[in-house]
Amino acid sequence: MSVAGLKKQFHKANQLLKEKLNGVEGTKLDEEFLRMERKTDITHKLILDLVPKTIGYLQPNPAYRAKLSMLSTVSKIRGKVKTVGYPQTESILGSCMQHYGNKLGVETGFGYALTETGEALKQVAQARDNMDIRVKQTFIDPLQSIQENELKEIGYHLKKLEGRRLDFDYKKRRKGKITNAEIKKALEKFEESRDLAERGMFNLLQKDVEEMQYLSDFISSVMDFHQQSLHILENLRGGLQTRISNASNRPRREFASKSVASTMCCTDVYGPSNCSSGQSSGTEITEALSSKYAPVVVHSPEKAASKTQTTKNLTSNHDSDIPLDQPCCRALYTFQPENQVELGFKEGDIIILTGRIDENWYEGMLRGKSGFFPINYVKVLIPLPQ
Repeated sequence: MSVAGLKKQFHKANQLLKEKLNGVEGTKLDEEFLRMERKTDITHKLILDLVPKTIGYLQPNPAYRAKLSMLSTVSKIRGKVKTVGYPQTESILGSCMQHYGNKLGVETGFGYALTETGEALKQVAQARDNMDIRVKQTFIDPLQSIQENELKEIGYHLKKLEGRRLDFDYKKRRKGKITNAEIKKALEKFEESRDLAERGMFNLLQKDVEEMQYLSDFISSVMDFHQQSLHILENLRGGLQTRISNASNRPRREFASKSVASTMCCTDVYGPSNCSSGQSSGTEITEALSSKYAPVVVHSPEKAASKTQTTKNLTSNHDSDIPLDQPCCRALYTFQPENQVELGFKEGDIIILTGRIDENWYEGMLRGKSGFFPINYVKVLIPLPQ
């Protein structure tokens, strides 16, 4: 620092000390200037407080924010601009639902619903990411630009103005010992700094319309996000309600232990059975079903003969080898099973009745395979014993 500069710093310090300790009055600025200075200071504090809180609103987890900031800094140091997105909570929850929905299997109602819900939540997370980008571009960046440009420049001029004021007041107070030319020069510099600071504050406070537009853009971004989220979630809820309604209209299944007849052709107590599928073991299956599901009934010879004649008249072309001397029914329609516990058949098939599950479902056996089937798909030929 030169001697002149050091001397000027001494004059400023002396004047400031006199004002603080001895109550010496300095040059007063007009009320309009002081009003603009107060509003400029409030704007400065506003942006310093508002921008971090807006980022916190968009990205509420401070740990994730710190991690993103660290990754961004490391990328800049390495010279690689790597974009790392904030892990939205909807995306985290959606990924969890999709993971377990896939494990349960989309063929199950709940598994499919989990998968669909997870996908919808990921769409909501994408909409939130878009909102983050939009708010940053239309609200955060303009405010930070004001902070880094206009307010920084105004702060510089105000600081310089205060220094030149102290220098001018010191020289004015030492009038007689300091020449008029020096005092005049100090006054000119003081007025120059005041004009620059005042012009900068005036221009900043005239940006009222632009600043309100920034706020309007912020609200628009938030509204668009919520509207998109509402649309996504309404579609999801509609789909789920449709699936719930369809599932509710289906007959309710009841748990039933595995039938002895369904495994008789595969294994017995001592090992694999030698019977084939539904032909060589028809008598054994019938006996097992009768002993499991129906009480033993002894008929008179006349009654037995009558029953045998009725049975011959009901014999089907599809399963002519199945004796109709036991509870059975004829398929009116083709039934496609949806899982392993249901029994599939074609129209006209004769099915052995082994039990009644409830008012909607029978248990029966066809070609060595046992399972459940709906009552309204068949016509009972020989009913189950009461």
